[in-house]
Amino acid sequence: MIKNQDFPPSDSPSLGDEISLLDIVNFLTGAWKKLAIAAVVGAVLGFGNWYFLGSYQAEYVLLNNNNNNNNNNNSYALDLVSWKMLQKSLPNLAAQVVEENKAPQDQASLYRAMSNEQWWQKNVLPSYALSKADTKDLAGISKDLDAASTTILNLTLTASGSSKEQSIVNVRAASKFLRSGSAYLQIRSMLNGYESQTVSAVAELQQKITSTQIEMGYQQERAKSLEELHKRFPGGANVSGQVVDPKDSGAKYLPLATQIVAVNNDINNSKETLARLQKRVEQISLIKSFIEQAIPLQDQTFDGLALDDQLLAIEGSLRSKLAKGDANGQELLDQLHSQLLAIQVRFTKGLEANTAPTASKKGMIKSTAGGLAAAFFLMLLALLGQRVWVSIKSGIAK
Repeated sequence: MIKNQDFPPSDSPSLGDEISLLDIVNFLTGAWKKLAIAAVVGAVLGFGNWYFLGSYQAEYVLLNNNNNNNNNNNSYALDLVSWKMLQKSLPNLAAQVVEENKAPQDQASLYRAMSNEQWWQKNVLPSYALSKADTKDLAGISKDLDAASTTILNLTLTASGSSKEQSIVNVRAASKFLRSGSAYLQIRSMLNGYESQTVSAVAELQQKITSTQIEMGYQQERAKSLEELHKRFPGGANVSGQVVDPKDSGAKYLPLATQIVAVNNDINNSKETLARLQKRVEQISLIKSFIEQAIPLQDQTFDGLALDDQLLAIEGSLRSKLAKGDANGQELLDQLHSQLLAIQVRFTKGLEANTAPTASKKGMIKSTAGGLAAAFFLMLLALLGQRVWVSIKSGIAK
């Protein structure tokens, strides 16, 4: 304890003045009513702020369904890797929607919020088949448990609003964007892949066609020469049963009939290769027709599910124009149809809710306690300041 006696006297109160426990008790005894009233007023204000100005929060659970009814993690609508990719891509897509003024009516503020990556980490929470604690307890028992630890069972979405109805509208809009936006991103990736094929694959196919045609020309010349030799030397008509590569150096000593059969077999193989390559070129041409109609639609909307329906309509139109018996075109359109249906099912039946969203006002205790504490400490500071001011004034008067 420090006393004033070691310091020179002064007209003002010294910093060495003693503050005893009795002073504190006396201060609180005289001020407890004011502190209590301030705390009650603060609690009332905090409760009033929560009641009148607090926002509602809605919660919506989307089940991550297993479309193939097996335990394969890849058959779920979303796995851990695809979800992490969507967490990075969906904010950029939402920002693009806002930038192009294509957000649905009265939902621009929600889309601006969804353009922030932190919103997806905070408001969309995946539930896994095994928690981190379960994984530690069951580590090393089975490889199936390793897959289960990354299996997403459902996604819980939350969104706030000024009223209960508005919060439910917002969380439904967020869930719709999650599904339609994810479908749009996958369709865009698919269309980019097809578009790349129309640019690079055609040149590569044409190069292979030219090379095969050149090789087949040499094969036909070889066949013609062998047939002329066979006419000059008809005695070599026996076909050898020995299996020898016609291109091998020893093949020229085989019977002429055997060489003729071998080279004609090579010609037939070249013709088959040319036919396959030509059919692939025709498929690429069909893909190009599809892309020319699909790309403009992709630029008009960010609703992947609506875009999927439009692309299925284009596929149906192209199918109706195919010649009867065109199995080559049917094969390509069947593949395209399967991809579009898979995307549609993945983000409708694969991610669906079996319950309606719920909304409630949360944070009453937090708001009330915050108001109580803030008012209490503000009053405490005011009383202490008043006491210090009075001490200073009395010291000056002396």
